[in-house]
Formats: sequence, C-alpha cells, structure tokens
Amino acid sequence: MRILDRYVLKSIAGIFIGTVICFAFLFILIDTFGSLQDFIEKKVPLTVIAQYYVSFLPMVIVNTSTMACLIAVLFTYSSLNGNNEIIAARASGMDFWHITRPALIFAALVCAFVFLVNERFVPQSSIANQEIREQQIKITVADKDKGRPPIKNLTFYGMKNRLFFVEAFDPNTNELSRVTIIGHDEHQNLREKIVALKGKWTGDIAWKFFNCQITEYNTNLPNVPGEVKIYQEKLMDIKETPKDFLRQRMDVTAMNIKQLSAYINRFSGSGAIKTINNLEVDLHQKIAFPFRTLVIVLAGLPFALQTGRRKAATFAAIGIAVIIGFLYYVLDAVGLALGKGGALEPLAAAWLAPAVFLTIAAIAIKKNF
Repeated sequence: MRILDRYVLKSIAGIFIGTVICFAFLFILIDTFGSLQDFIEKKVPLTVIAQYYVSFLPMVIVNTSTMACLIAVLFTYSSLNGNNEIIAARASGMDFWHITRPALIFAALVCAFVFLVNERFVPQSSIANQEIREQQIKITVADKDKGRPPIKNLTFYGMKNRLFFVEAFDPNTNELSRVTIIGHDEHQNLREKIVALKGKWTGDIAWKFFNCQITEYNTNLPNVPGEVKIYQEKLMDIKETPKDFLRQRMDVTAMNIKQLSAYINRFSGSGAIKTINNLEVDLHQKIAFPFRTLVIVLAGLPFALQTGRRKAATFAAIGIAVIIGFLYYVLDAVGLALGKGGALEPLAAAWLAPAVFLTIAAIAIKKNF
C-alpha cells in the first residue's frame, strides 16, 4: 500500500471513530434530558440507566456510521485538496479511482461492519432495550400509549401458534379493525383461519368479534379447508389482551434478514396482502441499508476533489456532507413510503435512493474526471 493511501486511511479512520463517538454522546445526552423526568419519578438506579443506554449503542452506531464515514472522507480529501495534494496527484497521472481508492476501501469496510452489527447485535439490543424500558424503568405500555393514534398494520405471533394480522388497533378504545388470525398445528399446517371486520375488548378477558368468519381446516388433509362458520357476533377464545397486542407486536428492527424472510413466508396464503407487501419492503430495505455508506461516499467524493477556491474547503466539506446525507435520507424515505403505499415494487422502493445517487455519482465523475 502506498504512503498516500496509508495516510488517507489513517486520517479517515480517526475522524470516523471520533465522529461516531460524538454522535453517540449527543444521542445519549439528548435522550437523557428527554427521559430525565421518568428516571427521577421512577427512581431508576444508575446501573439500569447505564444498561439502557448501552443497549442503544448498536442502533446508534448503525444509524450514524454512514454520515460519520461521509464526513470523514470529505473532510480528509478536502484538506488534501486545500493543500494542493490532489492537484499534485492528478498531475502525476493518478485518475479518480486511484486517488479515492483508500476512501472506497474504507467505505466498503464500514458497509460490512454495519451489515454485521445490524444482523448480529441490533435485534438483540432492540429487544433488551424495550425490556429494560418496560420492566425495569417501569414506564408502562399504558403510560406510553395514552392518547396515541391507532397502530396500523399490526402483526405478531400469538399464543396457540397463531399469527395475527390487524389493519388497525386503537389502544384508546381497545378495538381491532379487519382482523385475520391464522392458526397452525405442531407441524405448521393450517388449523384455522379467523377473519373479522371488527374486534372489541370486553374487559372480561375476552374479545368479541363482529362479522366473523371461521374456517376450520381438515386435520387429515393438510391445508385443505373444511367447515366454514359465520357469526354476526362471537366471543373468541383468544387469551391475548390489549396490553399483549402492544408488547408482543413484531418489530422488524428485532429481526435479522433470515428471521424476517422466514416471518414473511409464514404469511403466504393468509390473504394479508398489504402486510406482506410492507414486510417485503422492510426486508429489501434491510438488504440495501448497509450499502448506502458506499453509495453516499461515492456521490460525495467528486465534490471534495473539485479544485478551485480551497481556503474554506475543509469546512465546506461538512456542509456538503450534511446536504448529501439529508437528500439521501429524504429520497430513501420517499421510496419506502411509495413501496408501502403500493406505488412501487418492494425491491424498487428499497433501492431507489442508491440507484439515483449512483447515477449522480457516475455523471459527476464522468464530467469532472
């Protein structure tokens, strides 16, 4: 490895680590001020608070690594540009790819690191964080959800090997809208399918379903529907309470790619098209998520290598990083929203932002180098 490459890598790595630490510190500081009243009222021990924020770290690292890498790369190359080292490198015959090789290598390593942390550590830390908040900090679900708007597209595994699909759940009135429940036996064959227009918690450890259709499946012929019963009103043998619906709902952040893929496969044949579509968007987004670091860095490098007024280049790098990062996150959010709204296929929705920014990077590189 050339001396220049080692120098650039060392600079990028140092700034990257420092930026991630700063982001983590700011996050903890801001969240502490927001949760301080809860900590004081509940008399939460310092050890529990420490565990709570340690469980946040994998999520913070994953979500800040891209911006930290972009800032580190642009800051380093803008500094080189300000010292005329980029001009010297280009005069010696080095092209764009030779000059930016250490940055692209580092960005690729960050992609791999983010993928590993997101798959191995974020799911467990997400669950641990929720458990600490609800059980040890004792901020109850009722406290958190008081006056909350209805929760849309609620899905989770329930008792008796059942899958719940709920279009909307109102935690204020304890009412369910458009409910589908898929029951499986011990061999994962369909046992029953319950569809209801509405469900209401009676307060007597029971749910009352309205306009309900129950399909029993043949035990001798797996997945073959048998008797169908229709009820205008029916009290259901469902042990889950409204509190369970809130606590046990499946969060995609608590699943890795393999788990989410298996979770989607369990929904096949359920008829919950919108829920499946939303989960597929989340799945493709999990796959595309780590690559955004490399894409954003590639899009930002042409700006850092521009020659011209260089006195303020180092400080301008941070501004450029913020603008590029903001535009990427906005486009990514728009793509995911279009995907979950059905306007785009899940694959296209997840890869919209990377595709657009790769195109911008290719145009900028071709035009200037």
